[in-house]
Amino acid sequence: MKYDFETVRKRFNTGSKKWGEMKNFGVKESEDIIPFSVADMEFVTPPEIVEAIKRELDVSIMGYENPTPEYLDTVCSWMKDKHNWDARPEWILPSHGVVDAFFQTVKTYTNEGDGVMLMTPVYYPMYHAVNFNRRTLVDNQLVNKGDHYEIDFDDFERKASDPNTKMLILCSPHNPAGRVWTREELERIGNICLKHGVLVVSDEIHFDLIMPGHVHTVYASISEEFAQNCLVLTAPSKTFNVAGLQTSNIFIPNPELREKFLSSLKLSNPNPKCNILGYVACEAAYKHCGEWLNECLKVIDSNRKAVCDFMAREFPAVKVYDLEGTYLLWMDFNDLGLDYRELERINHEEARLFFDEGYVFGKQGEGFERWNLACPSRYIHEALERMKSAYKNYV
Repeated sequence: MKYDFETVRKRFNTGSKKWGEMKNFGVKESEDIIPFSVADMEFVTPPEIVEAIKRELDVSIMGYENPTPEYLDTVCSWMKDKHNWDARPEWILPSHGVVDAFFQTVKTYTNEGDGVMLMTPVYYPMYHAVNFNRRTLVDNQLVNKGDHYEIDFDDFERKASDPNTKMLILCSPHNPAGRVWTREELERIGNICLKHGVLVVSDEIHFDLIMPGHVHTVYASISEEFAQNCLVLTAPSKTFNVAGLQTSNIFIPNPELREKFLSSLKLSNPNPKCNILGYVACEAAYKHCGEWLNECLKVIDSNRKAVCDFMAREFPAVKVYDLEGTYLLWMDFNDLGLDYRELERINHEEARLFFDEGYVFGKQGEGFERWNLACPSRYIHEALERMKSAYKNYV
């Protein structure tokens, strides 16, 4: 490979949440153990991004800056080249992150008590966006098929038809289930939401991280009607491991929705913008890091295969869900007969494994683990051996 997917920069004492949590469980800096939890990568940043930031530091005074026309054109070119979507620069508004953006959409387009639908189990900050803002959670539970999830469309339409349901926060690709929704599924979602006046907020932060054999469809690209009834939330952060630079691109094709979102942003900031180095990193990534991404996806897919093969051989009772998109593998350990809190204890204390515990994604996630595969392959293989050694005492 041209790029380095073997080096790990250990992040103890840097403010990294997931590395700090390992330290709280007694993991020492001398131990060659990494976390598999919070969804940022354990790969070093693409060198093209690092060099672009260094060049900017040499010439910039780090003052206030808005996105340049070249930046906006670059973002739109990425959407066209990678996702076959003819996005326009004027549709883009800034956000420091996709989480910030869907919190903002809830505050902007709904009122206290209004219903916001989630397809659960789902990324836990989405629950917070609903509950912390005193909206009503409308829970459309996904149907668990044992190795993948499907949408319960009868339940979906029943809940969308409730006049109190004002918004759907769509996780696409879905985290933690790993589903890449098909165009047909998205069309059914969109037609139901149009029929019943439900605004779609499509969180597509993982849209570049698609496994072989699957294709991501940008929600707004399906039809003009869908585009006029949605926001599409994107960022380079998951794709290129630059979440700390706090730069996201929020696409709002509908001018009235766009003006309302901008006006809402201005209640706390009269000139909303992102991190100056985040703009540099995003532009460099979208211009120069396509090959890095291709190699990265190969490593993730190889890691996926290693875990699947191991589980089939050593712990066939563990259900590993099809990973269609994201780098987050969803696994059901319930058939091992361990209470989910005991499973967590064994992982932390005996196997020295630090996943995202499934229960944080909703009650349906109890007994599940979410494994972040974006790391050098040797750590996957070593973790599997620790798992085998620890679990043999219980299974």
